[in-house]
Amino acid sequence: MSHDLKTHLADLMRAALRSVAPAEADCEIHIERPKQAMHGDFSCNLAMQLARSLKRNPRQLAQLLLAELPISPMVSRAEIAGAGFINFHVPAAAKLEVIRAVLDETRSFGRSTTGGRRKVLVEFVSANPTGPLHVGHGRGAAYGDSLCKLLAFAGWDVTSEYYVNDAGRQMDILALSTWLRYLQLAGSDDVPFPSNAYQGGYVREMAGQLQAAHGDRYRRPAARVMNGVPELPATERTDAEATQQREAHLDTLIANARQLLGGDWEYVHDHVLTEQLADCRSDLEDSGVHFDVWFSERSLFATGLVERCVAQLENGGHLYLQDGARWFRSTAFGDEKDRVLQRENGQYTYFAADIAYHLNKYERGFQRIVNVWGADHHGYIPRVKGAVSALGLDAGQLDVALVQFAVLYRAGRKAQMSTRSGEFVTLRTLRAEVGNDACRFFYVLRKADQHLDFDLDLAKSQSNDNPVYYIQYAHARVCSVLTLWAGEPETLAAADLSRLDSAHELTLAARLGEFPEVVEAAANELAPHLIAFYLRDLAAEFHSCYNAERMLVDDAALRDARVALAAAVRQVIRNAMAILGVSCPETM
Repeated sequence: MSHDLKTHLADLMRAALRSVAPAEADCEIHIERPKQAMHGDFSCNLAMQLARSLKRNPRQLAQLLLAELPISPMVSRAEIAGAGFINFHVPAAAKLEVIRAVLDETRSFGRSTTGGRRKVLVEFVSANPTGPLHVGHGRGAAYGDSLCKLLAFAGWDVTSEYYVNDAGRQMDILALSTWLRYLQLAGSDDVPFPSNAYQGGYVREMAGQLQAAHGDRYRRPAARVMNGVPELPATERTDAEATQQREAHLDTLIANARQLLGGDWEYVHDHVLTEQLADCRSDLEDSGVHFDVWFSERSLFATGLVERCVAQLENGGHLYLQDGARWFRSTAFGDEKDRVLQRENGQYTYFAADIAYHLNKYERGFQRIVNVWGADHHGYIPRVKGAVSALGLDAGQLDVALVQFAVLYRAGRKAQMSTRSGEFVTLRTLRAEVGNDACRFFYVLRKADQHLDFDLDLAKSQSNDNPVYYIQYAHARVCSVLTLWAGEPETLAAADLSRLDSAHELTLAARLGEFPEVVEAAANELAPHLIAFYLRDLAAEFHSCYNAERMLVDDAALRDARVALAAAVRQVIRNAMAILGVSCPETM
């Protein structure tokens, strides 16, 4: 198995280094795979790494190291190449041992212990519960869930969490929007519906629910609803003053609604929150995304944590008063400007709640904290990390992964997919068109912080250009081979792997051996896309081997060896696809 081979080769190089330069024997040794097969199976740049400190020519140093390299049955040949690389050639028998390892370990093959069962919290999606999830949330959901599965596979104790923004102004606007639609249904046509309120059809549905359940209970006179509400600017105006006027219009309507409804305002607020959270949870579960914790922003205020957090920052000398507001010295920690934590009216800002939320994460004992944010939150990172440091916590435990938006294309043109609101494409709509597997895989097919063009036609096609189909077809092909073979698993375990001697077979076995390395690299870099890349390469190697070497040959020993190789490919595909949350159909 290549993972063990790399460790073995590193040990050999360290033994040689102890003889050549004992003082450097503890340095880190890197064993990598050359990009070209002609350069061997593995390569080490140790001679170039130490040439300057040892004041030697890299090739001469490589020659000294090669002379002291212990003999090993795992190395058929070692040679110097280029500026001083030491390239290793591994015997076929060593490459093929990975097949037996896969068949023996099955679902555990590729698992790592690098996480050491340390506790990690991954918070992702965390969209305001003010409407259906859209395609942008879908990418964050697929990335975050795949990351959780990846970290768990790499030995971390993972908790997934959704932060519910249930205490802010956006929820008030949604509650107001629903109530205004309710008034319209109740016959109050003289109450205008603001253009900056929530427009979606789901708002009308929630208003209808209120009317069906409570009749006219929440109806109030239009004159009282509009009392003191400032006039709206002309619809064509888009300047800053006009925007401010529209926001003031909304805020006055919210204040009037609170006063007119009294205790019923909380009922309306909780109703819309419950409805949207249920819709969000259902959509995510249908996408294969499950959260261990749904954390309420309100709880931060109910438990007094926001107040305690701000007091702790103030006691540490990190706050100051200006114009009646309490400010955090964010610039002292690399932010572009200081930030308000408490306004002059005594209300805490969203940032204050966010700091308290991070304090809560640390107090729950997580040794690593991963936030998955939209790419537009890049500037938010230094202020949050600064606040964490100001609280006396280790900001190095906090990682932020940024996820870019996804743009949908059909026939080479940006797709316009209608929804009830007509303004955004829901995740549910996308899944209905291309299927859950394509959604999940295409979302993680690029590095998360890179722009993603989602090709709808490609995602639905049954062709080799569609990576999901291509990989699933490889899995189905193996299932077909095993069905036709109709042997017992014990036969594969005892197969004579030495019969596998073609270039295609050895290349495929080497690719299988890379899987544990890919898992560790992907986990270390928070990069599930590396698993997707690996799967494409593995499927390509299998299809190439399948087309070049007939598997169910008359020679029983060769047949069993080739079927064992195919069965190992199937298992690794299953393990890798499970990390990405994508299914592996047995027939296609």
